[in-house]
Amino acid sequence: MTFDGSFETSTAPYRRELLHHCYRMSGSIHDAEDLLQETMVRAWRAFDQYDGTRASLRTWLYRIATNTCLTELKNRGRRPLPSGLVARGEDPEGALVRGEEVPWLQPFPDDPAAVAGERGSLRLALIAALQFLPAKQRAVLILRDVLDWSAAEVATALEVTPASVNSALQRARGKLADTGLAEDDVLEPDDPRSRQLVEKYIAAFEKADVAAFAELLTADVVLEMPPFYNWYAGREDHLRFVARVFALRGTDWRVFPIAANGQAGIAVYRGEGEVHRLHTLHVFTVTAAGISHNRVFQDEAVFAAFGLAPTL
Repeated sequence: MTFDGSFETSTAPYRRELLHHCYRMSGSIHDAEDLLQETMVRAWRAFDQYDGTRASLRTWLYRIATNTCLTELKNRGRRPLPSGLVARGEDPEGALVRGEEVPWLQPFPDDPAAVAGERGSLRLALIAALQFLPAKQRAVLILRDVLDWSAAEVATALEVTPASVNSALQRARGKLADTGLAEDDVLEPDDPRSRQLVEKYIAAFEKADVAAFAELLTADVVLEMPPFYNWYAGREDHLRFVARVFALRGTDWRVFPIAANGQAGIAVYRGEGEVHRLHTLHVFTVTAAGISHNRVFQDEAVFAAFGLAPTL
């Protein structure tokens, strides 16, 4: 469907933030793109009914986007990470178990133009925690705590009472706290301490130097790898797993820095004869104490979303 010039011009400034909103709701970059497109279709069809005296265009679009997400997510399961689905693995040298049937949480390519607060609301820990909430509670929490809407504004958007909004918000905040997934003191990708640590991680990876990783990881670092169920906690298990990767996949690697969800990360290419083939994408939680969480993705759809070349 093609939109007319007036609609395109009026809505263009809000599309990126609406995409972020749909991602917070869905946990998937590809679902978010589909939801944004459906939002634009619904908005275009109703554009001649829009009344600027009752709500700003931005608010009006967010209402449509939120209700589009709620409709589409009604019958969908949540998108977890392995640590929110199965028990911690005990043997980093054991076989990996794939879970292709699970719609895993996906990372979101970083937007350097986004303001700090918005980037913070896209962090993977928060998006993973949001997946534990029913869709309507998720919507209320995002509209109230991320977008800073009033209870009355949220009530109007969701066609409920302000009292039910406040009740849903209280329950959502409680469940979010119970997940224990929130992460504090995360360094931004452009923080000099973060850049230096990632540079050292890249050097260690390209040299296949397991010992060099030790000083870069916190003692309780968590490693998870969708679409594999396996996940591990603790520096020793992380190092044992890295050693297993080098033993099985060789020691010829090319690694490049990336940024996702307001967090630092890397794209890893494995040497295979004359080429290096894209192997994994890692998203780090970097703190002043080191890398405290490493989420490793091996998903063609994720690679495509980040525009990564399949081979070098």
